[in-house]
Amino acid sequence: MTDHGDGERRCAWAQDDPLMRAYHDQEWGIPQRDPRMLWEMLMLEGFQAGLAWITVLRKREAFRAAFAGFDPARVAGFGEANIERLMGDAGIIRARAKIVATIAGARIYGEMQQRGESFSDFCWSFTGGKVLTGNGHSWLTSTPLSETASKEMKRRGFKFVGPTIVHAWMQAVGIVNDHDTHCFRRRQAGG
Repeated sequence: MTDHGDGERRCAWAQDDPLMRAYHDQEWGIPQRDPRMLWEMLMLEGFQAGLAWITVLRKREAFRAAFAGFDPARVAGFGEANIERLMGDAGIIRARAKIVATIAGARIYGEMQQRGESFSDFCWSFTGGKVLTGNGHSWLTSTPLSETASKEMKRRGFKFVGPTIVHAWMQAVGIVNDHDTHCFRRRQAGG
């Protein structure tokens, strides 16, 4: 835990890189209820599979441009020409399976909406709508909660949603508050 001259102590992973620090300070672990943003973050976590989060974070704006602002209705309409366009976009992670999974994920999101099911309610259903707070000093890569959520997401057809990815996503969107005990964001994130 280090103070970077602004009087704030942060989670260890957010100390060295200015982009990671900004992401931590402004977004990570703060409860997110917007369904589109929850979906965007789930898709970005899927792109992270096998890579470091900083890789995705550095390409985030290019991802947003490439995937129509992560508007699920627009992405659901992507076809083969869009896939080829995305495979040629050096600004994003060009993994065909992840691109196809994102388009499929947009269609699943749309199907849920058509049935009257809120994606936000679905995401928060795993915790009864409440933020779960970790112990603040040990990091798990998956939990029984992320295993349960992963199984349900897979059952619905989502891809790149294994328990480790889902746990990282739950931390990122604040369903789980895993800020370090002495991090200034821990109290602000709730739980």
